Amino acid sequence: MAAVGQCSLAAQWRSVSLTHVEYQAGDFSGQVLAYLSLGPIFILIGFMTLIIFKRELHTISFLGGLIVNEGVNWLIKNIIREPRPCEGAHTTVTTEYGLPSSHSQFMWFFSVYAFLFLYLRMHQTNNARCLDLLWRHILSVCLVTGALLVSYSRVYLLYHTWSQVAYGGVVGCVMAIAWFAFTQEILTPLFPRIAAWPISEFLLIRDTSLIPNILWFEYTVTRAEARNRQRKLGTKLQ
Repeated sequence: MAAVGQCSLAAQWRSVSLTHVEYQAGDFSGQVLAYLSLGPIFILIGFMTLIIFKRELHTISFLGGLIVNEGVNWLIKNIIREPRPCEGAHTTVTTEYGLPSSHSQFMWFFSVYAFLFLYLRMHQTNNARCLDLLWRHILSVCLVTGALLVSYSRVYLLYHTWSQVAYGGVVGCVMAIAWFAFTQEILTPLFPRIAAWPISEFLLIRDTSLIPNILWFEYTVTRAEARNRQRKLGTKLQ
């Protein structure tokens, strides 16, 4: 049972457990899309987890950009005040207005920023160039696919119109490009100073902006340290 284009207020809507996202009862596609539309929540949880364990300034800046992006979305919505489609169809909505779609804006900000980070910020330092490019391409396709699915889910579930989703995507892309440029040109030169602050040292906040590929760096350093400790342990046991 497709939900697109059906504004019947008599339809029975069910919410995904512990969330406000609703789908029409008996619509399996709508249920799947309802879970997919929770992508921004999962991403925010992932960011908080990553910051707690990594405490890296660029990651903190990325999250800051997402928060600013949400603020811009709220501001635009309350200036334009375009209503959502099928008003009254859903029992709970976080905001009254629908232009631009916050889910679409969030996902496209995240996808475009991550795309720029992958291709402009990270540089491979080992010899596996082809493999490195392959996983970047695959990840980029996954990012775009995720953004498209979440955007489509908002229309399918009658939370937004196509134009509201499209404008959200455009604003998200523009914000991602602007925030990436701001981070690279303004914030990144300040990261060494910020990392040297006493509060940063106390919280173990670090700056890895000068390391081309942090994944490869952490892998090689960890492997070398493990081998060094293993040799020392072997020497003590002799």
